[in-house]
Amino acid sequence: MNKLHVWLNNSLILADEAQLSITDLAIQRGYGIFDFLKTIDNKAIFLEDHLDRFFHSARSMRLDFKTSRDELRNMILKLIATNNLGDSGIKIILTGGFSPDGFTIAEPNLIISQQNFHIPNRLNEEGISIVTDEYQRQFSGAKTLDYLHAIWLQPVLKEKKADDVLYHSKGFIRECPRANIFIVSKDNQVLTPEFEMLKGVSRKHVLELSQTLFKTEARDISLEELRQAKEVFITSSTKNILPVVKINGKLIGDGKPGEVTHTLSEKYLEKIANS
Repeated sequence: MNKLHVWLNNSLILADEAQLSITDLAIQRGYGIFDFLKTIDNKAIFLEDHLDRFFHSARSMRLDFKTSRDELRNMILKLIATNNLGDSGIKIILTGGFSPDGFTIAEPNLIISQQNFHIPNRLNEEGISIVTDEYQRQFSGAKTLDYLHAIWLQPVLKEKKADDVLYHSKGFIRECPRANIFIVSKDNQVLTPEFEMLKGVSRKHVLELSQTLFKTEARDISLEELRQAKEVFITSSTKNILPVVKINGKLIGDGKPGEVTHTLSEKYLEKIANS
């Protein structure tokens, strides 16, 4: 197997040759942003949406990124062609830069890496179990490097035999650490949180599809509405649509993916295939 290449700023180099100074704010303080997209048959899926979010995150975190959108797109496409992995995940990281005092934002460093990644092409019929946790992610509108709380919770998830955690704040559900959440009410209304959370690319496309098929609304969703939901699923670039069949040890519906989840999953997979 050929060795993988990465971009480090303006240089396309072998991954095992990439180095970053320990003075970078990403290392010193965990300061930086990133985005993650998938490729299928060497085609970047929803690339423009990911670029939109990446540049929004950079502006939100006051990172002075001088590379243009066209330049960044071309770098990603060249990396895909060079590594030739077919199905993969691509991570674009922008750090806080080499800070002179370990606290001041400097000129950011760009890292674009790629790895093999299995892309699910059908709905997971087993679904997953999640637990809830009261937590509000700071700078929730930006995709930052800060996953401290989610990583700190991993032993708790293992203890409770759960697959993921759902954050809630002030009585309303927000997001999973790496996914957005949708619920289906008893009258088949599709709902997803709208405020104080990161709006994912998969969420955007699933929301658009749902609005053509079902009564759909993006708004605050209470914990009580979550408990009463007939169906629940999460969305992300790596998971597509993934059913949630148990929350805090309680089954959702009959404990199997529901009709709305199946319909949206089928339509979303079609959209990905046609992208």
